[in-house]
Amino acid sequence: MYRDLSLEDYIKAGMEARSRINAGQIRSIARRIVDSIEKGGKLVTFGNGGSAADAQHFVAELTGHFSFERKPLAALCLNTNVSSITAIANDYSYDDVFSRQVDALVKSGDVVIGITTSGNSPNVINAINSARKLGAYTIGMTGKSGGKIKPLCNEAVNVESDDTPIIQEMHIAIIHMICLEIDRIIEKENDGKKN
Repeated sequence: MYRDLSLEDYIKAGMEARSRINAGQIRSIARRIVDSIEKGGKLVTFGNGGSAADAQHFVAELTGHFSFERKPLAALCLNTNVSSITAIANDYSYDDVFSRQVDALVKSGDVVIGITTSGNSPNVINAINSARKLGAYTIGMTGKSGGKIKPLCNEAVNVESDDTPIIQEMHIAIIHMICLEIDRIIEKENDGKKN
């Protein structure tokens, strides 16, 4: 458990988790997101707590810009609409706060990323199930085990750690890597159009 680690050991644990990130998977996810957006689709993200912050950060990097100047990209974070979340939680259940939004906003061909360090958050699982039924490509970002969400997604990005802080640090690193690859893909495509 990270609480028992010295600061040096904590740093080492983070470095080890980062060294196990699958670069091929990062490139594949970036390509899938670009392909979806180029065909009129979008990226949809969501999560709870720190994962909500990561989901929001992901969308900000795409609708703004990350490393290269480019047009804004179609991306939507479901945990940022407080009125929808509180209305759905009040009228239905907190377990439905993302799935009802997915049912309203997601279409076939979209890429949907649910972020949950445990892989067991009911509202994230429900939204992934809804997205799959609608024909979206679903990705779960989780910790080492993948939890209950892993077999429900088209693919899972599992951080090789059981410690929530390390998992969250790796999730934001992975999000930045995906954004970097998205920018590289778009820049390469734009260069090809100029030639």
